Amino acid sequence: MSAPARAVEVLRALLAGGVREVVLAPGSRSAPFALALYAANASGDLRLHVRLDERTAGFLALGLSVGSRRPVAVVTTSGTAVGNLLPAVMEAHHAGRSLIVVSADRPAVLRGTGANQTTWQDGIFGRFAPCVDLSPEATETQVLQAVRAAVDGAGPAHLNVQFDAPLVPGPSQPWWPGPGGARPGGARPADRPVEPADGPVALALPAGPRTVLVAGDDAGHTARVLAETAGWPLLAEPTSGSRAGRHPIRTHRLLLGAGSGAGRELTAQIERVVVVGHPTLSRPVSALLARPDVQLLAVAGRAGVATDPARRASRLALLPRPAAPGPADHAWLARWLAADAALSDRVDRFLAQLPELDALHVAAEVGAAFGPGETLVVAASNPVRDLDLALAPYPPRQRRLVVANRGLAGIDGTLSTAIGVALGRPDAPRTRALVGDLAFLHDASALFLGPDEPRPDLTIVVANDDGGSIFALLEQGAPDYAPAFERVFATPHGTDLAALAAASHTAYTRVQSRAQLRAALAEPAHGLRVVEAQVSRADRRTTAAAIAALAEDLPPPGGMP
Repeated sequence: MSAPARAVEVLRALLAGGVREVVLAPGSRSAPFALALYAANASGDLRLHVRLDERTAGFLALGLSVGSRRPVAVVTTSGTAVGNLLPAVMEAHHAGRSLIVVSADRPAVLRGTGANQTTWQDGIFGRFAPCVDLSPEATETQVLQAVRAAVDGAGPAHLNVQFDAPLVPGPSQPWWPGPGGARPGGARPADRPVEPADGPVALALPAGPRTVLVAGDDAGHTARVLAETAGWPLLAEPTSGSRAGRHPIRTHRLLLGAGSGAGRELTAQIERVVVVGHPTLSRPVSALLARPDVQLLAVAGRAGVATDPARRASRLALLPRPAAPGPADHAWLARWLAADAALSDRVDRFLAQLPELDALHVAAEVGAAFGPGETLVVAASNPVRDLDLALAPYPPRQRRLVVANRGLAGIDGTLSTAIGVALGRPDAPRTRALVGDLAFLHDASALFLGPDEPRPDLTIVVANDDGGSIFALLEQGAPDYAPAFERVFATPHGTDLAALAAASHTAYTRVQSRAQLRAALAEPAHGLRVVEAQVSRADRRTTAAAIAALAEDLPPPGGMP
C-alpha cells in the first residue's frame, strides 16, 4: 500500500476508536501523516496540534488525554524523534494514561544498513508500551486490529508505521478522503475502567480494626465515598480527587510524622490501612504502609498496579465493601478530625507570620483561589507538597480536578501537560498550573506555539526560588554537605523569566506579595499567561522543621474537645 493511503487508513482507524486529538512533531518520513492530519483538521474530523519538539509533543498528548478522558495520538518522524517520547510514554505507563505513539519509519529492510535516520524503532519503548510494527504490506485487518488494541489498552501503545517512497500524494489525490466509517464517541473514554462481566467481586471487610484510607494520586471520588460509607479518616493527597467532604485529614502528613502528642498516639493506634490510588508524597505515609503490625489492603489502579512498596499488602481488584460504622468508628474519626482541626489552625497561623512572599504563601493562595469546576495542574517536587499542606478539603460534587504527573513524579513536561489538560477540558471555568522555576525552565519550549495552534486559557504560576529547593529538605540538604549543595543540587540559574515569556509572546506578571498574587489569580482567564512569584529558598529547611514541630505538642486525643 502507498504511504499516503496507509496514513489515511491508520488515521481512520484511530478516529473509529474515539481519537479526536492528535499531536504532530513534524519530520520528513511522517509527511504522509502530516498532510492527512492537516486536511482532517480543516474538515473538522479531528483537532491537530503541532509542536516543535517531540518531548513537548508527548507530554501535550498526555495532558490532552487526562483532560479529555479519551485516547490521544502523538505522531513523529523516524530516528531520534521517537526516542524523545520516552519520558511521556514512561509517565503514561505508570499512570495508566491512553497515549498512542504513531511513529513513521523506513522499511524494515533498511535497518542495520546505515540508511539515514534508520534505527530499530519497533519495540523501542520496551515494557512501557506494546508495539506493533506495520510493514507496507500489512493488511487492512492487521491495521484495524493494531489500532483497536492500542485504543482499548489501559496505558500507552506504539504503532510503528513503515513508509516507502513516494511519501506524498500525487496532484490529483486527496490528502484526506474523509473519516470513512468513524463514529464520534464510538470508543470508551480513556479513563473509564472496563471490568468483565464475570470479573472480581468486592471484598467484604469486617468491622473492628481502627482503619484509615490512604488516597493517592488518581484515587477518585469513589475513595471519598468509601471513607464516608465506612466512617474512616481519609488521608488524601491533593491529586487524589478525594480531598472533599468532611473526612479528609489535611495535616495527615504532619500527624503521621509526629514524635509525640495526638499525632503519635493516633498513628500508633492504626490497625488497618486501605490504599487507593498512588500515594507518593510523604515519607510518613510510606512508613505507615511498611509497618508490619498494620493490616494493609491495596486496591489496583488504572495501570493495574496496587501501591505496595514493602510487598506486604493484600491486593484488591475492586474497592472493598466495608461494614456499617459503629460508635467506635465514629469516635475514631472524631479524634482524627479534632487533631486535624487543631493542627490546621496552627499551620495557618504559622504561614500568616512568615515573611512575604514565601513559597507556602503561593501554594496557599493558589489553593484558596481554586473554585468549583476548575482545574489545577501541579508540578512535582515542592509545589505539590506545598499544596498538600495548604489545600483545605472542599465540598464534594463540585467537579474540581487537581492533576499532576505522579506516575513517575518527574518535573519534565509539566507545562505541556498543563496546556494539554486545559485544551482537553474546555468547559472548565478556569485552569491554572502551579510550578517551580526548574519545572518551568525544563519545559519552556511548551510556550512556543505557532500562530495556527489551539491556545489554552491557562495561568501558569511560577514559584521562583532560583533553584531546586526540594533538596534542602532531604539528606543532602544537611549542613555536612553545604560546600557542594549549591552547585550540584540547588543549581541556581538566574534566568530572567520575564524575558523568556517575552520571547515566546506570553503574557507575564510579576508579584511580590500575597495581595498581588491574589489579584493576579482573580483576573479573567484569557489566553496563556505566566505569573512569577519570586520567593526565597534560604530558610526552606528551617521552615519545614518548624512546621513539623507544630505537631509535636498537640494535646493527646483524649483531651481534645
